[in-house]
Amino acid sequence: MNYIDLRSDTITRPSAGMRKAIAEAEVGDDVFREDPTLNELQEYAAGLLGKEAALFVPSGVMGNQLCLNILTKPGDEIICEYDAHIFNYESGSPATLSGITLHPLKGNYGELDPQIVESVIHPSYAYYMTKSRVIAVENTHNRAGGTVISLENIRQLKAVAVKNGLSFHLDGARLWNASVASGISVKEYASCFDTVSVCLSKGLGAPVGSIIAGSKELMQEAFRKRKAWGGGMRQAGILGAAGLYALKNNIERLKEDHEKARILAEVINSVPNAEIDMKAVQTNILLFKPLNMTVQETISKAKELGVLFSPGKVDSVRAITHLDVSFEEVTLAAKVLERMFG
Repeated sequence: MNYIDLRSDTITRPSAGMRKAIAEAEVGDDVFREDPTLNELQEYAAGLLGKEAALFVPSGVMGNQLCLNILTKPGDEIICEYDAHIFNYESGSPATLSGITLHPLKGNYGELDPQIVESVIHPSYAYYMTKSRVIAVENTHNRAGGTVISLENIRQLKAVAVKNGLSFHLDGARLWNASVASGISVKEYASCFDTVSVCLSKGLGAPVGSIIAGSKELMQEAFRKRKAWGGGMRQAGILGAAGLYALKNNIERLKEDHEKARILAEVINSVPNAEIDMKAVQTNILLFKPLNMTVQETISKAKELGVLFSPGKVDSVRAITHLDVSFEEVTLAAKVLERMFG
């Protein structure tokens, strides 16, 4: 059976054009910094993000964890939102890999209250407390429903970080979506942060990889640590070519994914047996609550009808639109939702 797969935008597969770029990629040894395609990708990505340097890494988790590691020392603390990816979905890596702890705070649609953040920063004289070292933001915010963190909120948090001598990290796995939805460039978002992590393998359609960016000094330390963690790659230009293709061809088309999500959201909002917070429908992620069946029953029933969903947080179902699901398929998925919840 051919399913309409809305489980995640990570299931996208390389297009014909991307496969051609992969096949024709010029390669070298990246551990020796001699892979021309990967070097080009890193330079191009650094330019997009307005940073001195960038580094290709195998995954978004490694990207986030490298950034947190190079900004901290063992025993330090990261302040983040309670539903943040680094707190919920990264296998306890801050503690395991870097010996650091996370201080999660409840946000509003993924946004942290700057005053509350400042109130939990530990004073520098308190040697008996963990040292507050980093504030982390996720944009777009996955578990909030793909919401866009406002530039105003980011700048307020940046001011708190600067005032208190903290570093500022952006988990921008879907920063491209935030940029397309808001009209604010990724460079403007990234300008507020010391380190930025962005994914190539979600909505942009690359098969593997993320980029981290920051100062030359920080990225050199990340390069060293990447090697220590087993992330040193050899002829990685094969992957870099896919990332370059993604950045040059697949950013603006993300608006189509947002339109697809809106189509589904409006159907869900119109049926009697499901609930969705339309305020949270901002990009390509939907979280909705079934009222006439459980989350698992919803997922199983939808699969029988040819549509794949994934569980969201608590009692919600998650749907994510992407380049490998067409408008026609979204229309068919909407009819399945009407049948299930109408």
